[in-house]
Parts: sequence; C-alpha cells; structure tokens
Amino acid sequence: MRPRKENKLPNVLSLSEVKRLLGALTNLKHQALLFITYSSGLRVGEVVRIRLQDFDYERRTLLVKQGKGRKDRLTVLSDSALEIVKRYIRKEASDAWLFPGQKGAGHLTERSAQKVFEQALAVSGIKKKVSIHALRHSFATHLLEGGIDLRYIQELLGHQSSRTTERYTHVSVKDIRRIKSPLDME
Repeated sequence: MRPRKENKLPNVLSLSEVKRLLGALTNLKHQALLFITYSSGLRVGEVVRIRLQDFDYERRTLLVKQGKGRKDRLTVLSDSALEIVKRYIRKEASDAWLFPGQKGAGHLTERSAQKVFEQALAVSGIKKKVSIHALRHSFATHLLEGGIDLRYIQELLGHQSSRTTERYTHVSVKDIRRIKSPLDME
C-alpha cells in the first residue's frame, strides 16, 4: 500500500500584499511579468511563453497556448495589467515573445521570472515564504472570495478536475471571517 500523498494548502497572499508586491517593482518588464501572472492566474511556464499575438485587447482576454496538459485556454486580463503591457510593448517591443530572453532568440527563462518575483518580495518587505506560484493561488482565492463560481475559476486556471480547484475553498477566508472565536463571544 502506498503512503498517502501530502495534502498541503496553497500559500496565498492577501490582496493588499499583492498590491504591495506589484507596487515594489520599478522595471517595466518586471511589472508586466508579475501583473500578468497575477491578473490572469498563470503558471510561471505559461507567462514566459506569451507571444504578442496571444492578447485580445478588445475582449480583454489572453490565450494561453499549450499550458499544462498541452491544452489551450482563454483567461482574463485586467485593465491595469493591460495598460502596463501596452506601455511595455511600446517601449520594448519584440518580434515574437512578450518576454524575450537575454540572447533574444528564445523567451525569458522560468528561473529569471522566479528571481524577479523574489526581488519584488524582498523589496516589498513581505515575510511570507512564497514563490511566484503564490500569485496564481492568490488569483484563484481572491476570485472565490469575490463570489466567482468555482466552475469559472476552474476554466480560467485550466484545471481538468474540479477537485483541483476546490482546494481554494480551504484557504478562502470569505466564510471563515463570519465565524467568531469562542473567546470573542459574550
């Protein structure tokens, strides 16, 4: 018999922590990278592979091509992320990749994106032990707390199983905040 798989809850940043983290960035490319990661709920491997033609500015969507499981999906793009992306494209437009790597031939590496996140975390003063993937977890949790149906969140994240998306109900504090501790009851 196999040992049971650990079932850890995802690490999540509060909305104010996400804003503080994004506000700590001064480099336009880094801003665009992390704004898109959070506002669209992307995995690090997906954000570094975005191409300029993946944006639909009119519909405010982003096409994620060949995400996990080699599946394409559409996700949302916030107005604030879109504005930063447009400014970034005007200044540093590339032929193919939104975030070209140092050699110019390929895209930015996943490790480089992780380093950008780690630097922003340090500058923002947030002490939580989180990785860039926490932006994806935070996106899903904040949507759930905002009343968005779990089925839509599943679609945006590209989860095949609803059980994967249901993890976010365990870290959402929307309903937990209404429960009073016995110490606070009179």
